[in-house]
Amino acid sequence: MILALDIGNTNITMGVFDGRDLKFVSRLATDRQRTEDQYAVELRDIVDIYGVSIGEIEGSIISSVVPSLTSGIKRAVKRLTRTEPLCIGPGMKTGLNIKLNDPSTLGADLVAGAVAAIELFDCPCIIFDIGTATTISVLDADASMLGGVIIPGPGIALEALTARSALLSSVSLEAPKHVIGSNTADCMRSGSVYGTASMMDGMCDRIEEELGKKCSIVATGGLGKEIVPHCRRNIVYCDNLLLEGLRLLYEKNAGKAGR
Repeated sequence: MILALDIGNTNITMGVFDGRDLKFVSRLATDRQRTEDQYAVELRDIVDIYGVSIGEIEGSIISSVVPSLTSGIKRAVKRLTRTEPLCIGPGMKTGLNIKLNDPSTLGADLVAGAVAAIELFDCPCIIFDIGTATTISVLDADASMLGGVIIPGPGIALEALTARSALLSSVSLEAPKHVIGSNTADCMRSGSVYGTASMMDGMCDRIEEELGKKCSIVATGGLGKEIVPHCRRNIVYCDNLLLEGLRLLYEKNAGKAGR
């Protein structure tokens, strides 16, 4: 079995694979104040809850967009599993042709998502990752990473709106019955959900126009399941896209991992 961890700005998503079988998925809050021992205890307890023995884990892989946590969690995983975790970064074999001006600036989470999308979907492909930020990655017909778009995520945009507007209070991120809200809360929900869905539809139109080709479209991320059902484009929601990418990257680089 292998342990896969995606360290995001809001949540850390973890999963354990037995071959290609994803045994479980769990999320814990990203907390920059926790020590590596605290993370080790929490990871151990989560694995135990799902009936997996730490001794069965033969390897591990980590993607992270929170550099201040990467080293500590890497040490926590090594202590638990007695394996040297793989970390997405320079020197890792990805098979991904990155056409950015500076390929080293591509986030580890976007690498994992792109690797999984190439395996699971036809290219060209548009990948939405809807979390703290909404990122859009674009793969061309040859499965090369062309670049993308970064937009404030719906959750953080809603937080900014309420923080800067004295008369607007926080609301849950769920779709109201009507686009035209009849009260303040529904107006805010409409903007957050239907507004984000409309943005996604519109960006797909513009990206396809720029490429001159129709694209497969996939979405992932914790907030994606609230938004995708309200898009007019055919967008496949794949909750575990990044974990699948981590599994594939582990398989490509397993020779570099060790006890």
